[in-house]
Formats: sequence, C-alpha cells, structure tokens
Amino acid sequence: MDKNSSLKYLLPVRSVLFILIFVTGSYITKQELGGISNWWSIVASVVNVITILMLFWIAKKLGCGYLELINYKKGKTSINQIIGISLVVLFVGTAGMYIAGFVCYGVIPYSAPMMIAPVPLVLAILNVVILPLTVPFAEDGLYLGCGVNHIKNKYLAVFIPAFFYALQHSFIPTLFDFRFIIYRFLSFLPLTVILCWYYQKKKNPLPIMIGHAIIEIASVVMILATSADPGLYETMLSM
Repeated sequence: MDKNSSLKYLLPVRSVLFILIFVTGSYITKQELGGISNWWSIVASVVNVITILMLFWIAKKLGCGYLELINYKKGKTSINQIIGISLVVLFVGTAGMYIAGFVCYGVIPYSAPMMIAPVPLVLAILNVVILPLTVPFAEDGLYLGCGVNHIKNKYLAVFIPAFFYALQHSFIPTLFDFRFIIYRFLSFLPLTVILCWYYQKKKNPLPIMIGHAIIEIASVVMILATSADPGLYETMLSM
C-alpha cells in the first residue's frame, strides 16, 4: 500500500488526544470535566506541539520535509490572498458560531463561557504566543497536508478533512454534552469546508495558516484579559 495514502487515517488523532487529555485530567484532579474546561487553550497548545512533532516525524519517514508535506512554495503568496483569507476566516468563523448558537441554544450571539474563562496568568501570557504560533502548523498541517493532499476523490478530499477539522473543536474542551458537541461542530464546519476547498484549488497553505493564526490571537488575548482581571470575567458572564 502507498504509504502516502494511509496519512488520511491520522485525521481523527487530534479529537482522540483532546478526549484522552481532558478525561485523564478530570480523573487526576478529581474534578468534573466542566471544572477543567477553562484549560482548553493550554491543552490545545500541548496537542498542537504533539501534532507538529508527529507531522515532522511523518515527513521524515516519507523522505520529505514538513514544508513539502503541506506543499508550501516560497513566493507563491500575495498580500491580497492573505487579507482575503483572513477576512474569510473572521467573517465565516464568526457567522458559523452565531448560526450554530442559534440552532443549538436559540441565542444570538451565543458564546460558550468557558472559552474566555481565566487560567493562571503566567500560562495565559505564554499562550498569547504559543497558541497562535502552533495552531496553523498543527491543524493545517494535519488536515490539509495529510488530508486534502492524500485523498484522491476531489469531493471527499474536501469533505472528509473538513469533517474532522470541525469535529476536533467538539472536544475543545471535552464535555460529554451532546448539544455542546453539535454546537461546536456546526460552528466550524462551514469554515473548514471553505478552507479545505480553497487549499485543494490553490495548493497554497500560507494564506490559510496566517489567517488561522490571526483569529486565534483574539481568543488568547481575551483569555489573557480575564486572567489578569478575573472580575472582568464575572462581569462578562452577567451581561
């Protein structure tokens, strides 16, 4: 069997890692999953590092580098592409969350409170850099490089990676609440389909990776703000 064709079987790995880490964390700390859900951004950074190391190892086994795995070519990206995809990520991502919130909770705009909950300040400061820096290399490397690039059917090459790309968010954080799982999945599915489709057409990951990093900055900055001033979090919950 072609070793490259087996890469698509790695697509569920991040969902599995998130479930394992949160369930293990709940067991070790003797807290309910909801009690540790505010740690989602820290767990995401850990899973990102694991994913990146895995991708570099896979690329080495295939006799190529990480950049070749994701089909990066220097000088192929224009500033207009970066701006365009960044705007798509921002607007489609936001619209997806609003629509999913209305479908699942009947509220617009709905925002899951644990997504901006405070964490220890030192970790929040570090994660302002770590999460936006690692997310594109981990998520886009896996779902685009190992997914879109290695599924032959042009329709499945978009929808299968997009499905798992969205599904991982259902477990960030992991809560065995069916409505929350569906809400998170629906929030990201429109965007992941568009990104996988764009990558299949252009074979250029850089605009997607930059846009992805920019949108993550908004999340970690908000967490930094609530971590620096926990009263701000309480105020936002009461609004």
